[in-house]
Parts: sequence; structure tokens; C-alpha cells
Amino acid sequence: MKLFPALIFAAALLVTGCGGEDAENQAAEEYPTPVKAIKVLSTNAPITFSYSGQVVDRNEMKVQSKVNGAVVEKYVKGGQNVVEGQILFKIDDRQYKSAVLQAEANLAKSKTALAKERVDLQRDEELWQSNAISEQTLTNQRAAVKSQEAEVEANEALLQKAQDDLADTVVYAPMSGRLGIDDVPVGTLSTAGSTPLATIGVVDPVFVQFAVSEQEYLRLSRSEREAEKRGETQQTFKISLTLADGSSYPYPGEFAEADRTLSNSTGTLTVRTIFKNPNGLLVPGMYTRVEITGLKIPGAMLVPERALQQLLGETLVIVARSDNTSAIRKVELGEKIGSYYVVKSGLKADDLVIVEGLTNLRDGMPLEVTQVTEKDMGFSFTPSEEIFDVSSSVNK
Repeated sequence: MKLFPALIFAAALLVTGCGGEDAENQAAEEYPTPVKAIKVLSTNAPITFSYSGQVVDRNEMKVQSKVNGAVVEKYVKGGQNVVEGQILFKIDDRQYKSAVLQAEANLAKSKTALAKERVDLQRDEELWQSNAISEQTLTNQRAAVKSQEAEVEANEALLQKAQDDLADTVVYAPMSGRLGIDDVPVGTLSTAGSTPLATIGVVDPVFVQFAVSEQEYLRLSRSEREAEKRGETQQTFKISLTLADGSSYPYPGEFAEADRTLSNSTGTLTVRTIFKNPNGLLVPGMYTRVEITGLKIPGAMLVPERALQQLLGETLVIVARSDNTSAIRKVELGEKIGSYYVVKSGLKADDLVIVEGLTNLRDGMPLEVTQVTEKDMGFSFTPSEEIFDVSSSVNK
């Protein structure tokens, strides 16, 4: 955290009229102090939001078998890319083959019995027509046929179940993605719907997840709503990634989804952006730096961070007046943008703020002003690694 240099001679800021008795002050009045000053910048200030993000699977699934049994074949290895429908594992199918044969035999037996009952029914229909049997006998035979038909249907269902179980001894990839390295070895006893055989996740595209403050979320949402009112369909801001080695990720991101509530502990909202990942460079769990650019603060008044000083809990700047004397101004700051802070109050657009030569300055001192530019001082809108926290350092 960068600390503002403390103002020297604080008493001089509070007491005026005693300088005539001080030899140093008399000398200062005779010899103007050389300083560098820059004009307050008024512009549509670009905002860059920077976050620590983490790559997460867009979709992750535990692969499980639908039947019990030992894994007897494995057709893939951990970390491998697979496609939907690809064979992954084979479960011991001997008992399921036997179950199919038994079900087929039971079905054949019930069908044979049904055929016999239907023949008997046809005979009884003819006998009843000639009054050779009672109507009750015919009714009983009709009931026997219905019962046997139900048994055939039940055995057909049992056969279908046995065939399904046999088919389920082959475990397929439920979706395309990349396998984790937690896949089980051959010989593992799998319990249906319980034992994870492997983990598979979608790797293209992937989510990058990070947390934004309430104010930042409102600014982003407001920008999107305003774009919708203008009839714009494209995202109004750009989302980019910087990887751990400092390289820039080649594909831009898009806003995907946001959590429904703010975190009570941090006051932030978790959001997810989506990025193409055709080469699998982004791996779930990887940390990145996310930058959101393209937003602007219209008509913002900006002052360099270097011009700011702190005294007794207030943020101050020293301005060079038109008569080349110093004036101390109290300012209220807004957002930090690169080398600058947004000034909410305390300055005017044509003010010259001193950025160099601040030592021993006080209100009303004569100055020898050299006006400089942003380029001369190396100021920019690009965020630096050194962040000044207004809430913790300026407004205490």
C-alpha cells in the first residue's frame, strides 16, 4: 500500500500571520520554491476492474455404473479427453447374461402355456355353442387366458429388465469432456449408483469465477441496461484474462451468470464469465487475473495520486494559484484509475495541482511553477500493481 508523504510543519497550516518572525519563512518569501504542477484532468475516464479469478468446470459429472459388479475392463486413462457415448468401463456381465437366459426361458414357457389356454378357450367356445358345457366353464377358461396373458407380459418385462442390466455392464461417457485422474482400476467392486468410476468435466468452454463488489456489479449492470435501451445486443465491456506466467489469454470472455445473493461476510457477489478453451489451456482450478475494460466515467475530474497528501484524517492537495502562490485544498476522492483518483469535490477543472517539490510547502508560499504533462510524469490510466486503498488509508 502506498502511503502519502506527511505534510511538514502542520502548525503552519493552522496558524497564519507568524511567518514574519521566522527567518526560514522570510527566506522562502524572498526565494520562490521550484515545483512541478499539472492541470487537473477532466475527461471521460476509462475504468479497469481487476480481479483474481479461478477456472472452474462448466459442467462436472461423476460417472457411475447402473449395475453392481467388478470392473473387468477399462478402456480409458485419467486425464484423457472423451466424447459422449465413448466406452469407458466394462462390468463383469456373467450373472447378467444368466439372468437374460433365465428370463427368456420363463417367457417362452409362459407363451407356451398361453397358447394352450387359447386353444382350450376356442374348444370351450364351440362346446358352449352346442350346450355341451356350462357358461361357468367358459367363463373360467376365459379368465385363465387373461391370467396367462398377464404372466406373459410380466415375463416380457423381466426379460427387458435383464437385457437392460446386461447392456448397462458397459459404461459409456455421458458427455464429452476430460476425465479426471480419479478413475478406478480394474478389479474395483462397483455398487450401482454409488461408486464413482471417474469424473468427467466439460473443458471447452470453461467458466472463470471471481467476486465483484456491490458498486462494481451495479456499474456493470447499469452499463448493460443502458446498452439494451440503445438497442445494442453486444456486451458493452471487454473481459480478458492474464495467466499465471504473465501471458495474455487469446480469447475474450463473456458474462455468463451471477449468484443470487451477496456474501454476508465479504459483501461481494460471485460471478462467472465464460471463455473458449479449444486447446485445453485453461484447466479447472487454475488461477488467473481477470480484467474488465470498456467502461467509462463521463466528465470525470482526475488528480494524480502523487499530488495527494494526508493530514489529520483528511486528504489534501496543494494548488498553484494564478499569482504563483500555494493554496491547500481539501478534496473528496472517488475511484482509483491507474495513476489517478476521481475527485468528487474540492477542485476545479482549471486548477494546477503540485506533483513535485512539496517539501516544506504551506499555504500562501511563493512558487516557481513548471507546468508538466501526464507524459512527462509517466501517469496513465493503466492499473498498477501498487493499489492505494482509499477506504483504509485516506478516509480513516
